[in-house]
Amino acid sequence: MSNVSSGRSLSDWGLEPAVNYIERVQRSDGLIPWYPDGPADPWDHVESAMGLSVAGRETAARRAYDWLADAQHDDGGLWATYGEAEPGDGAHAGDEPRKETHRSAYVAVGVWHHYRCTGDRAFLEALWPTVRDALEFACVRQAATGEIYWAVGADGEVYEDALVAGCASLYKSLACGAAIAAELGHGDERERWLEARADLGAAIRERPDRFDRTWESKSRYAMDWFYPVLCGVLTGEPARQRLEAGFDRYLEDGLGCRCVADEPWVTVAESCELVLSLAAVGELERAREIYEWLFQWTDDEGVFWTGYQFEDEEFWPGDRPTWTGGAAVLAADALSGLSGAAGLFTEPVFE
Repeated sequence: MSNVSSGRSLSDWGLEPAVNYIERVQRSDGLIPWYPDGPADPWDHVESAMGLSVAGRETAARRAYDWLADAQHDDGGLWATYGEAEPGDGAHAGDEPRKETHRSAYVAVGVWHHYRCTGDRAFLEALWPTVRDALEFACVRQAATGEIYWAVGADGEVYEDALVAGCASLYKSLACGAAIAAELGHGDERERWLEARADLGAAIRERPDRFDRTWESKSRYAMDWFYPVLCGVLTGEPARQRLEAGFDRYLEDGLGCRCVADEPWVTVAESCELVLSLAAVGELERAREIYEWLFQWTDDEGVFWTGYQFEDEEFWPGDRPTWTGGAAVLAADALSGLSGAAGLFTEPVFE
């Protein structure tokens, strides 16, 4: 049964400006930067493309996925960032070049999402090699204890540590990849990815010692709190309990979800993902309430700012990321059933 209520369209939610902005920022080659002339990364690129798919901008969305197919390396990975920094230069100037497993594999979520929006089987078949290779890139980096290592350097060296949020995202990617494989009749890949997903889920739920072993814990970040719920690692009562345990730490009443627990900053994208997580556990009234708060964080055009620093009372940072608009569209879809993919994050892909 769907966890949505009908009656509101994209325009009713006031989201047409956000979608128009994504399409306007998209480059001619299909890449969707964070903002005009800015950097891009594969995960946020997919998030933006998903917003286009929900809005029916099928040509622009297809161009985004074609870009991923063209940019993918022979090993199935993608550089962590593109755009403002040259491919392989890292997230910012001076960062070490790397390919991150969760960013590379997220194409599987986007491709399955686009197929559910459009029913375009030719698209699904055309992107199958990209999905297959991206997930294999991640699975090759899975440890015997279940977690999937975070990244691979330009020299091929694996960073043997793992992120909770990144691995939760990979858990969702493997589910969507398995769904694609089942749809296209690739049984071997389906079984392999479901097995990898099961091991990964067990690691996230039962082996906290396998994460953040070589760097400072990321538990300050809201994504570590709700991503296991958002991506289906936790469901039912354990999921509800996890969300409830974090509200006092992360939720700022009337404003949204903090990005980091100890910083006075709410962000629209994390708030939208929290909305999706709440919808996944059936907390629709609370999800809608939080979602309604977020429209105060738009510019005069109706495009979302990154977030709001509530001690300084200013939008900070002063950017309007495309992926924030994508997240807002996905949240509205989950609440209102705008597309055939409305249940992607609120209903199980596999039990």
